[in-house]
Amino acid sequence: MPVPVERSDGDWAMNDGLQGAGTTAGRTVLLLAIFAIAACGLVFELLGGTVASYLAGNYVTQFSLVVGLFLTAMGVGSYLSRFIRSRLLEAFILAELALGVWGGLSALMLFWGYAILPAFTAVLVAVVAVCGTLVGLELPLLIRVLKEESPLRAALSDALAFDYLGALAASLIFPLVLLPTLGLARAGIATGLINVAVAGLVIWRPPVPLANTRRLKLLAWLAAAVLAAGFAGAGTLTRSAEDLLYQDEIILAQTTPYQRIIVTRWREDIRLYLDGNIQFSSLDEARYHEALTHPALSAAVHPATVLILGGGDGLAVREALKYPSVQRVDLVDIDPEILRLFRKVPLLSALNGDVLTDPRVTLHPLDAMEFLEQQHGVWDVIIADLPDPNHESLAKLYSRGFYLLVQRRLAPRGLFVTQATSPFYAPAAFSCIVRTVESVFANSEVSTRAIWPYHCNVPSFGEWGFVLAAPADVQPGSGRLPEPLRFLTPPVLRGMFDFPRDTAPGAAPVNSLDDPVLVRLYERGFRTYH
Repeated sequence: MPVPVERSDGDWAMNDGLQGAGTTAGRTVLLLAIFAIAACGLVFELLGGTVASYLAGNYVTQFSLVVGLFLTAMGVGSYLSRFIRSRLLEAFILAELALGVWGGLSALMLFWGYAILPAFTAVLVAVVAVCGTLVGLELPLLIRVLKEESPLRAALSDALAFDYLGALAASLIFPLVLLPTLGLARAGIATGLINVAVAGLVIWRPPVPLANTRRLKLLAWLAAAVLAAGFAGAGTLTRSAEDLLYQDEIILAQTTPYQRIIVTRWREDIRLYLDGNIQFSSLDEARYHEALTHPALSAAVHPATVLILGGGDGLAVREALKYPSVQRVDLVDIDPEILRLFRKVPLLSALNGDVLTDPRVTLHPLDAMEFLEQQHGVWDVIIADLPDPNHESLAKLYSRGFYLLVQRRLAPRGLFVTQATSPFYAPAAFSCIVRTVESVFANSEVSTRAIWPYHCNVPSFGEWGFVLAAPADVQPGSGRLPEPLRFLTPPVLRGMFDFPRDTAPGAAPVNSLDDPVLVRLYERGFRTYH
């Protein structure tokens, strides 16, 4: 009867009488394993970059760090695999189980590391390095098992083909399925369970004989139990970590394909955070939203159509509908979940006066730039209520290219206004936005518009800046304000256009799609104070 024989290097070589890596069933198991581990590895990489960006900001830097570190660690793991000379399949199973647990819990480790440790970068490096090293171990081990019963070129081509297909699957499944349905923590744990399932499949249907099968099965069940417990408690664990990051009680926490949404409450104060950055406090949001909207709306002559880019909370819409002449408001926000929450959740819709159900309001769950590119109509007033430009994907919404699109969508005597971050905390970034708006709307001898920077104090944010592009013959602050308003009066409105010397806009570069200099200026400014 044919039996397996062990070679001098410890690898198994099979005689024809037993199932081996070269049989149809054995090769199928290994190729499916390669597909699954490639998909799981890329999910862990994407998960690390997403969580790091959410917690620490600076999207491009965090993702670049995670991707570079992950790939380097994979190289280390691949190099280390050469020192495993025997029991290759057992070594793969152990690496797979370790990766399942470590990678599966990686999002939770990052959340807690950020919440309780001062050096988050060190935590990120440790979590990503271990994940990458374990992923790098796996493929070389399986290729060495595959080549025992087929030529090396066939083993390599099959392994790499399934590896690339697995990466493609992960790049689609992570943003479209895992993240929106499970959230960050549970997406990682579910992926870890797939790793454990792969290890279990190889244990129960080994393509080559295995020693210590009972011990491996016990470890697989133990890993599955740890991850199952983590999956059950992920919501509580994530909420507990976030409770340490936020001062107030978290009443809503949700992850969408676009951002992490947190809503907190302390007594009468309700606050919205997106990716860890405060968007408003209900105690003083009227200061911000009245300052954002009314200088433009009051200066427009009978504005009938208003376009609001961002501001899915509906608070700017609430202010626009205070003008009887307004017949249509188009609200564009990239995240449909924000629009749903502030339309359907009573506590949140009460803040905007339930305006998102008003028949004059049309909701567009689209990227602001994509929306402008698709449109052919014009609006009397366009309001950009967008998040701060703390990474490149947001900085494009403060670029010359973006403002050129806005200009094309303005009526001949239309007005445009954008929030422009803090002239006190980030004066260079504020000046950059002013100069970029100016480069489009007021940088021509035939320009019919003038640029008006202005500011107000919002206690939750501090001193905050805005930029208004108005017809050249319009004097902002001269229009009539609607009633009732909580903050603005005609004298206050006129005073917002006067700047102290230390916050007045100065010389600055123009922000472009090709060179998002605004991100660097923004980070440099806020780093000084935080």
